[in-house]
Amino acid sequence: MVEEMDSYRGELTRFCYRMLGSYAEAEDAAQEAMVRAWRSGDGFEGRSSARSWVYRIATNVCLDALAAAKRRALPMDLSGPADGATPPGAPEDGVAWVDPLPGSDPGGAAETAESVRLAFVAALQHLPPRQRATLILREVLGFSAREVADLHGSTVASVNSALQRARATLAGRREEAVGPAAPAPEGVRRVLAERYAEAFSRYDMEELNLLLHVDATLSLPPYAKWMRGVSDIGSWLAGPAVGCRGSRLVPTVANGSPAFGQYRPLADGSGYEPWALQVVEFSGDLITSITAFGDTARLFPLFGLPDRLDAESDLGLPAA
Repeated sequence: MVEEMDSYRGELTRFCYRMLGSYAEAEDAAQEAMVRAWRSGDGFEGRSSARSWVYRIATNVCLDALAAAKRRALPMDLSGPADGATPPGAPEDGVAWVDPLPGSDPGGAAETAESVRLAFVAALQHLPPRQRATLILREVLGFSAREVADLHGSTVASVNSALQRARATLAGRREEAVGPAAPAPEGVRRVLAERYAEAFSRYDMEELNLLLHVDATLSLPPYAKWMRGVSDIGSWLAGPAVGCRGSRLVPTVANGSPAFGQYRPLADGSGYEPWALQVVEFSGDLITSITAFGDTARLFPLFGLPDRLDAESDLGLPAA
């Protein structure tokens, strides 16, 4: 039984991440669920699958956590888009931000890379916790309505009703954003990511504009400021963010999407300092979203990124 429970750890962590919007909290919740499952293993009577049983435990752990937590958000959940030519103001330290998820492998056969996209996880946070769990279990993980009803201790009718309401809420959120109507194939995303890294490192505004969807967004947690559209993103990069000129980008992966550790040049020319973790999302052959997380002290070690780059280091140079 212990080995079978261990086999669910990865997918449980991703489930908890979708529920909670925080990777650190998801790891803790998944661990708590595993501990509870191990301790109560003798009470498993086999009336449901072991997978359903452990997901019932994980769901309850997440619901308990959400009962005492703030809803996690991205900047576009807090306000409308801002003028790219203006500074961001003070960080919103009181906001619980949606965190990025290290890695790309969605895991189980029922999961897809789209189900861990940053925008999707942020949209899930607008659902009441039980609706959130119902939608993830049914539409991401492939549980039947009967299995979810048994897991929740409810009826199939109530599960179907909750799922319908959750779908309606998410549909409304998608209408407000540039959605993944045509997700880019992995090969296309890789080429686009390389072009983006090269253009950003050269600070080539013309090339960056060609890569951006006309309604692309750029957000900057822990600041509430975010921008929509090529013009405002260009104004931001050429104005308040002009100090990013000459940055190096080190590739990584977050939420199944290309991501980069951004290092800005130090004023004395001795190297480059961590500045942001950029998560880049695509639709078709264009960039629809860039989220630049500023909490590098916490995020860079999580993503295996170095704490600085030397002036002569080749690490982080974009592909030719």
